[in-house]
Amino acid sequence: MGSQVVQILLTDGSCQRPSLAHGLPESLEDLLAEVKKQCNLQENIRLQFVDLSFGNDFMNLTSVSKVEDRGTIRVIDLSKPLMQYESSTVLPLQASSPCPSKDSRPSWPAVFHVPEFSYDAELKLQRAGLVYIQNGTVIIPDPKLKSAILDGLVQEIVQCKVYVSDKEMEQVGQSLIKKHPCITERGSSTGYGGWKMSLKYKRSNYRTQLRKLGCPEVTVNSLKNKPVGKRSAAIGIKKAKRAEVNFGPTYPSAETEESLEAMQKALISDVKRRNNREAVNLKMEKTFAYRRHEVVGDAPMVDDFMTRWPALVRTWVTTPSMCICAPTVGIYVVKEHASSDEGEDIGIFLEGIKVLQHLDNVPLAVYYCCIYFCC
Repeated sequence: MGSQVVQILLTDGSCQRPSLAHGLPESLEDLLAEVKKQCNLQENIRLQFVDLSFGNDFMNLTSVSKVEDRGTIRVIDLSKPLMQYESSTVLPLQASSPCPSKDSRPSWPAVFHVPEFSYDAELKLQRAGLVYIQNGTVIIPDPKLKSAILDGLVQEIVQCKVYVSDKEMEQVGQSLIKKHPCITERGSSTGYGGWKMSLKYKRSNYRTQLRKLGCPEVTVNSLKNKPVGKRSAAIGIKKAKRAEVNFGPTYPSAETEESLEAMQKALISDVKRRNNREAVNLKMEKTFAYRRHEVVGDAPMVDDFMTRWPALVRTWVTTPSMCICAPTVGIYVVKEHASSDEGEDIGIFLEGIKVLQHLDNVPLAVYYCCIYFCC
């Protein structure tokens, strides 16, 4: 059998491409020994292969016949806690959504929808509503009812965003007393001033819970993640802009910062290979959350970011993470003669740096500007 090349994903997040000069070993034990030898591994390991029959998921390798030339093998360190590999059947190249659905938030609605509260809370509101219709009497909610209402409102709010403006809080208060006029506050000019203040504190406490759970959209604003000299709760709050639905996505299942960093390094060499468009696109989708954290948390310079992620400036790569900021962007046309109708070179520059060139025409350049840099 001739020589074979496989890609091996190691436990430290890096990857290697050892060459098997005499082909694959005949037994799984020999393959394990060869991998340990070429990758300089000492620990007790297990190998996993890519199973095309199950959506490119990783499966435990039980036979060397499952390994294909230029295929991918993943090394699992059996000495580490299994929780580190929970749901590890997801392939880094798996064609999936760039981020989980819980991270893709809908835009803030024009009219806030007041949700259904707990069963007992709805019963109390229903009875109070009947009394209000009869004689216009409003109630002062007991602590349990008030807590149930605030909890329900907070859960509905975070479906859209974690950080809410004062104007949006006004919308919540208006919708609340419109649906349940029986809880309108006496003596308040708006009827919901107290509800608005209570909801503000409730949201603050809820964000604290999210920060302890590691929610990226909240942890990015924690004091320890801010630069020295700007460690104030009121300075540099990073939050989603209008219609921005993927502000702080979580990493894909079973992926860590180390494994995604290894994927980023592999992408640098992958973009140089021919006929590798699909593999690059899939890796770019998989590393979307990692890039997003880098942009939001570190705010790198465009030139440095392009060096780390060269696939972003390939015209055939279509990934939502190209919509990363609101930069200075323009189209240039180089002509041999001023009177010439066609340009020798048409491209796009971003913050003074040429990012795309040799495009076919100006409309195509405008198209790329609109979908990639002017989101």
